[in-house]
Amino acid sequence: MQITTIGLDLAKHWFQVHGVDAAGKVVVKRRLRRAEVVEFFKTLEPCLVGIEACATAHHWARELIALGHEVKLMPPAYVKAYVKRNKNDAADAEAICEAVTRPSMRFVPVKDADQQSVLMMHRARNLLVRQRTMLVNALRAHLAEFGVIAPQGLRHVEQLIAAIEAESTALPELARSILRLIVSQLNDTQAKIQQVEAKLAQWHRNSRLSKLLATIPGVGIMGASAIAATVCDPNLFRSGREFAAWLGMTPRQNSSGGKERLGRTSKRGDKYIRCLLVAGAVAILRHARTRATKDAEWVRGMLARKPAKVVAVALANRTARIVWAVMKRGDGYKAKEIVGQAA
Repeated sequence: MQITTIGLDLAKHWFQVHGVDAAGKVVVKRRLRRAEVVEFFKTLEPCLVGIEACATAHHWARELIALGHEVKLMPPAYVKAYVKRNKNDAADAEAICEAVTRPSMRFVPVKDADQQSVLMMHRARNLLVRQRTMLVNALRAHLAEFGVIAPQGLRHVEQLIAAIEAESTALPELARSILRLIVSQLNDTQAKIQQVEAKLAQWHRNSRLSKLLATIPGVGIMGASAIAATVCDPNLFRSGREFAAWLGMTPRQNSSGGKERLGRTSKRGDKYIRCLLVAGAVAILRHARTRATKDAEWVRGMLARKPAKVVAVALANRTARIVWAVMKRGDGYKAKEIVGQAA
């Protein structure tokens, strides 16, 4: 019998295969070592392969596509409903094989190596920024024990560094030596962050989509490059609202019996992109009073009725819909000016 559909459950060392024919009859149930996966699929005629969009999924999808197979990635949460009883590798592979054939299933586009490299730079930068925050907090806490403090904010860290070397600061020499190590590590981390940001900026300049997205207020280079590397095809979403819902920026629903009950934002999508859009929205709020555009007018009207944090999330939701429209239209964002001065 010819295999038409395969569910492949990924792991670190052992992979589970569940294959069926055109009639849905089980043809193969097999456990493979990592080194045996490519050789196994080389022996098969081109078929449909379903994989959960988890770690290493994009790599294996590219490998199997190169062998002529049609590969579809699915969110693990959507596959879970097809697991019949107890969870194990064989049951997961069977559920994947069943889920990939469903007409209502949502699929994740396979990322190429360049897209994954850009996202890797973003993850590396995010890690380094967290490490920088930890070092700054440690520096503040240690110096506070000796009565040395500085205003909040990264730009005021230089005051703490200067205080370490100042002769007037009552610091034991042993404490100074340890604090110098922290400062050295902080400077090294800051230099690495700048290197990653320079590489991201270079990639941004060479990406047409990323440059288009950067024309939207509140997106910037970081947000534009992250979205361009994550979402390469806007046609995967039917509307801007669906794209915003994918990012977790729409209200959570608990509706029944014809009664709509909307709660807080779902936060079920890409957390990193959502955080970047919210951070950009906060920056827009700070400058809304001095701008004379319809966007600024909308923000000022919202601030008159709602708290700033609520407005920031609403603005990020609006920005996400604009992002989808810009990707769909293929043209840069153009704000409409308002005649007169800003209030």
